[in-house]
Amino acid sequence: MQTSPAHAAHHGDREIETLEEFDAVVSARGTLARYRVQSVDLTDRTRELLTTDTTQAVFLGCRMRAEAEAKLRAAGALVLPPVPGLPFDPYRSRLYRPDELFASLEKGYEATPDALAYDWFRRTTADGDIFASMLRAVHDDSMSDALDELLRTARVVGVMGGHAMARGTEQYRGAARLGRALARDGFTVATGGGPGAMEAANLGAYAAPYDDGMLDGACEVLAAAPSFAPSVTDWARAAFEVRTRWPKGNHSVGIPTWFYGHEPPNAFASHIAKYFANSTREDGLLARCNAGVVFLPGAAGTVQEIFDNATPNYYESRGEPTPMVLVDRAHWTEKLPAWPLLRSLARERSMDARIALVDRIEEAPEALKRLSD
Repeated sequence: MQTSPAHAAHHGDREIETLEEFDAVVSARGTLARYRVQSVDLTDRTRELLTTDTTQAVFLGCRMRAEAEAKLRAAGALVLPPVPGLPFDPYRSRLYRPDELFASLEKGYEATPDALAYDWFRRTTADGDIFASMLRAVHDDSMSDALDELLRTARVVGVMGGHAMARGTEQYRGAARLGRALARDGFTVATGGGPGAMEAANLGAYAAPYDDGMLDGACEVLAAAPSFAPSVTDWARAAFEVRTRWPKGNHSVGIPTWFYGHEPPNAFASHIAKYFANSTREDGLLARCNAGVVFLPGAAGTVQEIFDNATPNYYESRGEPTPMVLVDRAHWTEKLPAWPLLRSLARERSMDARIALVDRIEEAPEALKRLSD
């Protein structure tokens, strides 16, 4: 997330993330000593770099002219230049936008930065390249930093659920209505950022500013490409058609991973924190859901998320337990009986008052409110 020049000094490590912040700091303070400049194009700021104190400054992935780079190094600054040939920027200072990850979609999904990053991920994990491993770690840490900046004051509700939920189904529409209701209640909706239930919740949040008929119209458009299989291209194009027809959607967050490369990100999350390491992504997603999590019917991934969230609630390692609402009694008591185990864990713990099982998705917002009181 990009910040304004006024926010530059707010970062704990005195980070500079935009050219505007750079100019403001140089003008107001006359020094870059001990600043961290992250992924800023400084090609046209050679004079400033040559004449400003840069003692112990760090420049991460910043483009600059050779004479400026030489001066910085000689003055004791650490310069980590952009890495050529990568389909992503490991030092990026903000989260992704859907149009960035799906750029070149007109040539097919295989040509997009999202698909190219997954191909790079597969190649480099297969050959065990330590440099590639470092780049993945740096990228993921940059994602976490940008996510923290974005959500610093937000009330975040997570919506978890499986990727198999098809567009055009009543379940999908229900998940979308849930996302819309949460957004209209003032929450920031956060999901795993993929298809199915995740996309539906992000779509609902996107639809919050519009009248109720917009969501019906959007679901009708999307139903023409019900799943990302067999064609991610057709699936994504339908989403961008919705965005074109209704361009002023509300914001929400998607936190997907290239670890599940078969599962593309959805285009309705306005801010996308995409990770290479799924474990970092899972923990980070749930940890940021400070106003609770709604768990829709899902399979192994959703079961894992239930208990990943239950563990810090059980031990109160993140403070007071946050609400957990499981939707669909039959699913969570019969098909995949996570609820009885969750109830057993919660017994005689403070989290017992923060868990609920509801039959219908429409009951979830009210259950969240009840558990938060």
